[in-house]
Amino acid sequence: MNRPVPKIGFVSLGCPKALVDSERILTRLRAEGYATAPSYDGADVVVVNTCGFLDSAKQESLEAIGEAMAENGRVIVTGCFGVEEARIRERFPDVLAVTGPQQYEAVVGHVHAAAPQPHDPFLDLVPPAGIRLTPRHYAYLKISEGCNNTCAFCIIPSLRGRLASRPAADVMREAERLAAAGVKELLVISQDTSAYGVDLRYAESDWRGQPLKARFFELVEALGSLGVWVRLHYVYPYPHVDAVLPLMAEGRVLPYLDIPFQHASPRVLKAMRRPAAQEKTLERLRRWREICPDLALRSTFIVGFPGETEEDFAFLLDWLKEARLARVGCFKYEDVAGATANDLPGQVPAEVKEERYARLMQTQQAVSRAVLAERVGRTIEVIVDEVDAEGAFARSAWDAPEIDGNVFLNGDTEVAPGDIVTVRIEHADEYDLWGVRG
Repeated sequence: MNRPVPKIGFVSLGCPKALVDSERILTRLRAEGYATAPSYDGADVVVVNTCGFLDSAKQESLEAIGEAMAENGRVIVTGCFGVEEARIRERFPDVLAVTGPQQYEAVVGHVHAAAPQPHDPFLDLVPPAGIRLTPRHYAYLKISEGCNNTCAFCIIPSLRGRLASRPAADVMREAERLAAAGVKELLVISQDTSAYGVDLRYAESDWRGQPLKARFFELVEALGSLGVWVRLHYVYPYPHVDAVLPLMAEGRVLPYLDIPFQHASPRVLKAMRRPAAQEKTLERLRRWREICPDLALRSTFIVGFPGETEEDFAFLLDWLKEARLARVGCFKYEDVAGATANDLPGQVPAEVKEERYARLMQTQQAVSRAVLAERVGRTIEVIVDEVDAEGAFARSAWDAPEIDGNVFLNGDTEVAPGDIVTVRIEHADEYDLWGVRG
């Protein structure tokens, strides 16, 4: 008599890098014959992949663990917040196990103990591209773990370690499997994408019978040969990034760069332990746009960093107007246990952070509205994400899923998710575009 197939519930919190970790764990479990449970009911064990980057993220993780404990009771905790095992067990002493980030084998081992594996691995139970938590037409491609930067507000190096790049051939083989499985868009992610390969000293590995260096440009060039959209995230504006702009201008890579600027005031950037040559950065952006006029830049900024003055903040607003970034996210600074910024003088009151956040977003809305208005009347390609009775939700080359805007195709129900179609842009606001086919 066959035993029932054990079912695993999964809750994945945090950034796309954590989502890739979840996909890897689920792929391994699926290969061993486990099934996934769509809800807490019926799950033999629940894995909660946590985020621990900010105190607010830790609180969200605790709430997710609490919900899983209340609804199921058999819970394994993993992810970045897992490094604070004592805090988790103080709140939830009955969790089955706690592991830190990237500890895939440990998580799988704890699942084995909680719900014995049905059989040895059978890889034919797993799709060639593995188990993914994104829609079928796009996927995150993680090229490295960890980070060598020492930003004052960040504890990622203590959570995920120093930079550890994957061999270029391994990345490319995964990208090929994803493309063969129907993925139309690859979103390249890491903690510091433009530092890729530094730790490997740009070592070569064999791909398609040829040596391929583990270096940012060579990897991007190879990805651009696969015939799918390639979108670059978490790229620091190092000088060698200049080399990929011609690839964007030629249409081999999407004209999109996600760059975590965080601030513009030299004084604040120095306190953050970030590169502070903001004038050179503006000049670099100008050169990039000369090479690739269609380039869209997105970034994130922190307001209310300790010691930030009104003068610093005004400098940031002026910089935003000049930089003309297409997409901007903003965070109000908060202390993170273990970050050196906690000890800096000049803590900014909460009400000032809130006021500066509102002013920054208002300033950026005007910038974004002007940038998007220039796209009205153009004919562009978009990728369809969702279709309902009222029309389709799509994205342009300038928009990443979940974090950027949409291109709405009102009344168009003749397309399907994953379709790449040509549309004429008829309207724009500060965040989104509206277009029609034909």
